[in-house]
Amino acid sequence: MLKQILSKLPKKLPKSDTSDSAQSDSGSATTFANVFQYSNVGVAISSKLNAVKRVSSVVFPASLSAGVEAVDPHISFKDVSNIQKQNLFISKLNLCCSVYDKNCTEQDVKHQILVELVDFVSSGSAKFTEPSIAAMCKMCSSNLFRVFPPKFRPSASGVETEDEELMFDPSWSHLKIVYDLLLQFINYNALDLKVAKLHIDNAFIVRLLDLFDSEDPRERDCLKAILHRIYGKFMVHRPFIRKCVSNIIYRFVFETERHNGIAELLEIFGSVICGFALPLKEEHKMFLFRVLMPLHKPKSVGSYHQQLTYCVLQFIDKDPTLASTVITGLLKYWPVTNSQKELMFISELEEVLDATIMTEFQKVMVPLFRRIACCLNSYHYQVAERAHLLWNNEHIFDVVSQNREVILPLVFTALVHNTQYHWNRAVLNQTENMRKMLSQMDEELVLACQLKLKEEDSRSSAAAEQRRVTWERLEAAATANIQPIAVAGDVLASPACSVAC
Repeated sequence: MLKQILSKLPKKLPKSDTSDSAQSDSGSATTFANVFQYSNVGVAISSKLNAVKRVSSVVFPASLSAGVEAVDPHISFKDVSNIQKQNLFISKLNLCCSVYDKNCTEQDVKHQILVELVDFVSSGSAKFTEPSIAAMCKMCSSNLFRVFPPKFRPSASGVETEDEELMFDPSWSHLKIVYDLLLQFINYNALDLKVAKLHIDNAFIVRLLDLFDSEDPRERDCLKAILHRIYGKFMVHRPFIRKCVSNIIYRFVFETERHNGIAELLEIFGSVICGFALPLKEEHKMFLFRVLMPLHKPKSVGSYHQQLTYCVLQFIDKDPTLASTVITGLLKYWPVTNSQKELMFISELEEVLDATIMTEFQKVMVPLFRRIACCLNSYHYQVAERAHLLWNNEHIFDVVSQNREVILPLVFTALVHNTQYHWNRAVLNQTENMRKMLSQMDEELVLACQLKLKEEDSRSSAAAEQRRVTWERLEAAATANIQPIAVAGDVLASPACSVAC
């Protein structure tokens, strides 16, 4: 037992062994120093890796970083290999998702990176895979989608004038680059639409449409081009876009009467209507009846009337049987007290009548020319002049001449009234020329209208005289039948007597 214990104790080493152990100790010290030096290098490397991880966590969100190698976004595309350019592209996109103040260093760096991205995409080197499409949509959403401040410029007349000062966004130089990048992304030929539609979804389109209320006309022009390309490329989104635009117009017409982008939206739909297949779907006809025609109601119709007229005419070109419905809608919303709107309506009416076939014209000619007769008698000389100029249109003159038995009696009274009572010399001259033109068209019908007018005047004069005589008899009878009235022993004086108090 004791031997076993002693055998386990360490034995004394000889000198040679001692020297060897000293050498081994010095070697171990050297090895320890080397290990310490290597550990310092390892710490430096690990710190750099941690920095890369921090960049990766910022530039590559968890939802997008799967299978993506982290690359410093501040590196230029020229300094990386072709294999790493795609990862650098995504890295730069994610870095640009941050929004900074206008006057700061980070904003200047971001501006330079956005310019690099535009050049990179325009060169055709970019490949829009699913991570890059997601990063692009996220970057555009972060920079473009915002809430506009309330409008503090109420217009007394509700009509935009040319003298009204335009409002420009102070950050437009930055926004324009993002819009250019988004437009190039949408126009990219090799874009995978099945993947892109997952990110350019309904929520993205709704937020994009909200931007049309921007007061900056430059931004609305960019939005117009982008929405038009989205409508053309993503067929699955077309019904949803039409529905959203209809809702915007409904809110504008029936609630707020305030929106800055109605003209741009109508300009887009002008080209969309040109592409409608024939025969027109019922949905498209409802868009004309329920969306476009009520747009004639707001006071600010002058800001988009040209685009609205173009859309209406496109529908009539597609289906001429819609002309009578359009004219009925114009008569429904015809302005009575706004002369400027009335001038616009007359101009639109002339263009609609140019495209109207005879059968549709005959459906609405009676209420139509009653309204035109009122315009001929307008005391606003511009309205009266514009109504007279309708008759110089060859197509209108042709359809009127074919239906003169109905139309001439409706307008002849207005012409005679102008000759007798209108104050403006130019209107009087136009009225005389128009009467001569109608006499050349059908002299017998004009004479018959004159005789009928004289008969009506004599009947109205006789009726007026009869009313005068009747009132005189009533006054005489009332004066003769007034007698004092006795009530409870008191005598009330007649109304002609003064009452003593």
